[in-house]
Amino acid sequence: CGGAFAGLDKIISQRGKGGTSIGFGAKVASVEDRRPGEVFREVEPEDLLKYGLIPEFIGRLPVLATLGDLDEAALKQILAEPKNALVKQYQRLFEMENVDLTIHEEALGAIARKAIERKTGARGLRSIMEGILLDTMFDLPGLEGVEEVVISKEVVEQNARPLYIYADRVGDAGASA
Repeated sequence: CGGAFAGLDKIISQRGKGGTSIGFGAKVASVEDRRPGEVFREVEPEDLLKYGLIPEFIGRLPVLATLGDLDEAALKQILAEPKNALVKQYQRLFEMENVDLTIHEEALGAIARKAIERKTGARGLRSIMEGILLDTMFDLPGLEGVEEVVISKEVVEQNARPLYIYADRVGDAGASA
């Protein structure tokens, strides 16, 4: 099973390796000195028990492995590359209105960074995309002549309006049709 086990890192850190020692020769390692992923590498079944998981469940986990946080490149890849990638799903939705959806590479990076800032990882990508595109998807059926919607970095980072490209002219989303 996977997931973010909030507070488990404290339980692992409290367990301590090889007992504790006091005095001038004691080796003091601060939890702040280690990244969260490093702490989770030391997880033991007893830590999961203290965390609150029942022994019957822990017994069904033959291997404990930790996964690192996804970086910007991995999140961008998740957004764009798989067969059912979020970007492709939204492009299909826009195609139903005969509109092309273009998302700039820099915008994908901004979406990935936003997910990292929110600490939501890949799960948060859909809600970020929805927040960016919801108003446009609502407005689009009432607009005539829109051929393409362009999502730039500014749309993601500064809540700017997407660029609407019309069949005969280029216009901003704020411009009247």
